[in-house]
Amino acid sequence: MIATLIDYGAGNVTSVERALRRLGADVRTTNQPEELTTAPCLILPGVGHCSALLHSLDNHGLRTPLLTAISRGTPFLGICLGLQVLYQSSAEAPELCGLGLLRGHVEQLPGNVKLPHMGWNQVQPLRDSRLLDGIGADEYFYFAHSYAASADGPATVATCKHGREFTAVLETERIFGVQFHPEKSGAAGAKLLDNFLRMAG
Repeated sequence: MIATLIDYGAGNVTSVERALRRLGADVRTTNQPEELTTAPCLILPGVGHCSALLHSLDNHGLRTPLLTAISRGTPFLGICLGLQVLYQSSAEAPELCGLGLLRGHVEQLPGNVKLPHMGWNQVQPLRDSRLLDGIGADEYFYFAHSYAASADGPATVATCKHGREFTAVLETERIFGVQFHPEKSGAAGAKLLDNFLRMAG
C-alpha cells in the first residue's frame, strides 16, 4: 500500500513515516500539488500552530488539490492538527479559513485544566468505528494539544475529556481524523494506522 504523507514542515512527519513503514506501507512524503492528485491515500500529520499549517498548505498550492482528491474519494487521515484543519475555522488562527470539509469551529480547551493536554488518555466510542476496529475500549492514546473540536458533530465517533469533552476520532465517508498521535500510541496506535491502510487499500 502506498501512503502519501503531506509534508508541510511538521515535526512529526518522520515519526509517522516510521510507524507506517513498520506496518509494511510504501511511504511517500511530498509538498508537491501534482502528487496529491494521484495518491491512493493521503495522511496529514500535524503539530505546532494552526496558522503555520494553513499558510504552508496555501504557499505550496496544496489546498485545492487536497480538497479535490478528498472530494474524489481518496482516503484521508488527519492527525492532531491535521484533524482540526478539516473544520471551517479555529480559535488558534481565527483570521484563516480551514479546509471546511466539516462544519464547526475548533475552540481552545478550558483554562481550568493544564494546557496543553499532554500525555496518555482513553477515548470513549460513541458508535462503531472503522479506525478503532479491534482496539479495546480500555486502551490509551497519546495526546498533545490545546485546541479541539466539539464532541457533538455528526462525524464524531469517539470522544475524550480534558476540561470538556472533545472529538477524539472522526469518520465520515472516506475522511478520517484523530486528535491524538497514533505514531506515539504504541500497539493501539499501530493497530489504528493499520486499520486505515487496510481501508485505503
